[in-house]
Amino acid sequence: MPKPKLYGGAKNRGRRCYWLAKELGLEIEGVEIDLHSGQHKSPEFLKLNPNGQVPVLDDDGFILYESFAINLYLAKKYGGDSPLAPKSVQEEALMTQWSLWVVNEIEHLLMVILQHRMLLPADVRKPKRADEAWDKLQKPLGVLEAALTNRDYLIGNRFTLADLNVAIVLSSFSRLNLELTLYPNLRAWLDTCLGRPAGQGYV
Repeated sequence: MPKPKLYGGAKNRGRRCYWLAKELGLEIEGVEIDLHSGQHKSPEFLKLNPNGQVPVLDDDGFILYESFAINLYLAKKYGGDSPLAPKSVQEEALMTQWSLWVVNEIEHLLMVILQHRMLLPADVRKPKRADEAWDKLQKPLGVLEAALTNRDYLIGNRFTLADLNVAIVLSSFSRLNLELTLYPNLRAWLDTCLGRPAGQGYV
């Protein structure tokens, strides 16, 4: 059986999948897609993902896009006895829950901050929008802080796919110099997750 093929590099959302593959000891074939030249909008690529986004997984002809869907699939199919993989249908549901949660509650607000503090040209940035997004982040950050009270990880008290998927989104905090002193459980957990050897180069 051929190695799973991942379209998209390690500098975009594909890094989420590369980190997981390394944690699982899974060999994947990486196919770089040049976003600057518009390769992701080419007719050939749009046959794989009509949304024109990376990453895309080709696992022996099975095509799947959306990075967290790919991670959930890889963990279940290739996780085996890995502690990252779900050990029950309940754990699988919780991994899905936390993956959806971080997208719905955290990621879009972080993107607003990133755009208006770093990515957009200085003359079109709106600092107030970034400040408002940071204020809105306090509620979900509090939810995560509470979930990590008296436990080291989100599920089964071991590092799982749920921790990886949430932590990779929150890795932008250091880039943005966002302060987490009000959330000591979250801060300790995030440092542990992002310090894992398999994540180096992807977080």
